Amino acid sequence: MIRRSLGQLLEMIPGAVPAAGHPDLQIHGVSKDTRTLRPGMLYVPLIGAKYDGHDFLADAAAKGAAASLWQKDHPLPDTDCPLLLVDNVLKALQQLAHCYRSQLPVRVIGVTGSNGKTTTKDMIAALLGTTFKVHKTQANLNTEIGLPLTLLEMDEDTEIAVLEMGMRGRGQIDELTMIARPDVAVITVIGESHLELLGSREEIARAKTEILHGLKEGGLFVYNGDDPLIDQVLGEMPKPADLRVCRFGARSSSDIYPTGIMQEEDGTRFTVNVDASHSYYIPLLGRHNVLNAVAAIAVAEYMGVSTANQIRGLQHLKVTGMRLEKVVCANGLTVLNDAYNASPTSMRAALELLQELKGHPRKIAVLGDMLELGENEAALHEEIGRRLDPEKIHALFAFGPLSEHIVRAASAVYPKGTARAYREKAELIRDLAAFVRPGDLVLVKGSRGMALEEVVSSLQTIEIFGHSHSEIDRVPPNAGESETGE
Repeated sequence: MIRRSLGQLLEMIPGAVPAAGHPDLQIHGVSKDTRTLRPGMLYVPLIGAKYDGHDFLADAAAKGAAASLWQKDHPLPDTDCPLLLVDNVLKALQQLAHCYRSQLPVRVIGVTGSNGKTTTKDMIAALLGTTFKVHKTQANLNTEIGLPLTLLEMDEDTEIAVLEMGMRGRGQIDELTMIARPDVAVITVIGESHLELLGSREEIARAKTEILHGLKEGGLFVYNGDDPLIDQVLGEMPKPADLRVCRFGARSSSDIYPTGIMQEEDGTRFTVNVDASHSYYIPLLGRHNVLNAVAAIAVAEYMGVSTANQIRGLQHLKVTGMRLEKVVCANGLTVLNDAYNASPTSMRAALELLQELKGHPRKIAVLGDMLELGENEAALHEEIGRRLDPEKIHALFAFGPLSEHIVRAASAVYPKGTARAYREKAELIRDLAAFVRPGDLVLVKGSRGMALEEVVSSLQTIEIFGHSHSEIDRVPPNAGESETGE
């Protein structure tokens, strides 16, 4: 973490003015939350819609804060805690992080995209971590607050930082990339998330491609070559004059692509075109995760990680939870927990995986609303419903008002009672618990606001004594098991 004197902090934050405190006073780390603040840290009193961190300075001082930022438009407090007066606390935090990053010989990888950015970030960190000292974004600290805090958590001897960059609108990725100044920029995919705010996938592509504005001269841009939107907007976006490019994707027209994919019980094995003599294994399910891994391999190749270390890094990969996490329950159920978030792109990928997996007599989809899709939200949900095949996914439980469109579309081909919509989560959980049998495979997926992890928790704890004889339960146990294994 950052270790600097108060005098050095004054030099790192333009316009900062000392209100008190000796310039040799040492700061060890930064915190915006008095609940997690440790002695010796710099307190950053951020201002939110419903809180003002300045109100908690006394708590910060009592917990041993060495000093605090203080926004100049707030009255000076009666405190013994040394203060650095700044025009804007958030901007000061970002300036401090940017300066700290520039003082270290660290190389930075910036990762963004509509889907898969957290998993890809974890994969890149796992690959590079076999060879370098790596620091990465924890959980989803990928915002204008989380990213600078992540940078300030870096140790001075960090060799590579892998930073996730999230956004809700135009200009936000631009802000993050100018703070982080990445050496490599990665865009996983351009999907439909944030259509509500941005209006079109083209505008989403522009928002994501803002990451190139902060890319260093001679930097590498790794992006999905299967998505024409990135190439479509690339020419109009600010970027280094000597940009280097590597396209990954499923097609052979990309620079790096998988040449063979084999789905196994608990993971996926694949080869890539750059060296088909070696196979890679990821402890994750789904072809889309193979593409995420291929993007990570492209970065690792650029950074000089050996093939042997790449294989080892992916094999021992640990990813952030609730992303197609396979849960084998004591009651005989197998659950695919993908409850962290959902968009049409990721929903299609999860349903494709559910159809492909073998060894389960019945497959059940529990789907929640996909949020932030704008004026086309109903049509996008209906499109998901039309993709469902009752011969391959034997029952559908949907939660939320938008998911009723999924059920309405699916009902055209699903037998009566095998596709159900719910407005009350407790009712869905009750009916699902009565329906499932040992051996069933259940996919649970929806946007973060739907909190479908509650369904996953319930499925893990229910006791299955038998099954009911309702209409939905009359789906033949071997429905959809074709000679080709689906």
